[in-house]
Amino acid sequence: MTDTTLIKAVRLINTPDGKCTFEYGSMANTVFIEAKGFFAQTYIEEYQKVAHPAPRRQYVVTLSGTLRFKVSNGDAFIIKPGILLIAEDTEGEGHTWELIEGERWERIYIVLADGADDHFIADN
Repeated sequence: MTDTTLIKAVRLINTPDGKCTFEYGSMANTVFIEAKGFFAQTYIEEYQKVAHPAPRRQYVVTLSGTLRFKVSNGDAFIIKPGILLIAEDTEGEGHTWELIEGERWERIYIVLADGADDHFIADN
C-alpha cells in the first residue's frame, strides 16, 4: 500500500504487567469497520480527568483539538485531527491526556463490535 491509502493511527494497548503503552501505525482508508455504534462528545467526564483505561475497545476520531496522551511508563504522543486513536487499553492503569491546543476536544467514538478486527497496521 502507498501512503495515500493509509490513515495515520496510534493504538493504546495493555502490557502483561497491567500497564498501558502505545504503538504508531496506520489503517487502510477503505476498510469496513465492524462496529456496535458511535457517538459524539465534547464534554469531559470525571473519570477522564485522571489516569483511566478505555471503557471499551473503540476508535476515537478527533474533529478539533490537539491532545498529549501519556501512558503508564511516562511516554507520550500527540493526537490531532487526521490521526486516528484506537483505544484498546481496557484494563489496568490506563492513560491520561491533556488538551494542548484548541478550546475543546470534539470527537467521535466508534465502538468496535465484540471480537472485531481493529485493522491496525503497526509501523515496522
